[in-house]
Amino acid sequence: MAGSGSALIVVDVQNDFCPGGALAVPGGDEVVPIANRLMAKFDHVILTQDWHPGDHASFAANNPGMEPFSMTEMPYGPQILWPVHCVQGTPGAAFHADLVTDRASLIVRKGFHSHIDSYSAFLENDRKTPTGLAGALRDRGINDLVLVGLATDFCVHYSATDAVMLGFGVTVLEDGCRAIDLDGSLAAARAEMAARGVTLATSDHLKAA
Repeated sequence: MAGSGSALIVVDVQNDFCPGGALAVPGGDEVVPIANRLMAKFDHVILTQDWHPGDHASFAANNPGMEPFSMTEMPYGPQILWPVHCVQGTPGAAFHADLVTDRASLIVRKGFHSHIDSYSAFLENDRKTPTGLAGALRDRGINDLVLVGLATDFCVHYSATDAVMLGFGVTVLEDGCRAIDLDGSLAAARAEMAARGVTLATSDHLKAA
């Protein structure tokens, strides 16, 4: 699993998604030691980073009369409106201080177009604009992906299902993820990942690797 043809993708382990952050995922900081431990097992480690401009369309504050976690329609479809988070260059957008970042050979920043959100590390929310990650992985000869990070039911979920659609083998290590769980979104995400062919496992899955 953790040979030269595989990569660990650590999704959005940033201050704003950890306790005390603007869009804190419960227990978000608990994934840090797991991600750090797993990095030693992989020749290729990739980090993703939400990287929004302050005028991002998905921020409730930029949609007059709308509240965080309400739904709106964007040109590309339904969109949850979020609290302002992971604004470019701010402390909230930085990786958690305890996350080991020097093992990463690639950092993918997403959500930097003001008019469109990007949960997935592979495709923006219009489902057609690529981030470039798939090509970078193929250029490195990587076919199998292991995902950990934040949040299980949004950026991890979308990244995992897009990766399968693009032809990669994908395992999500659930003990290395934490969820927001909006109105049952975690159960729905787990069901969809399993239905799409994502392997759901725990970090014990790699002990023999």
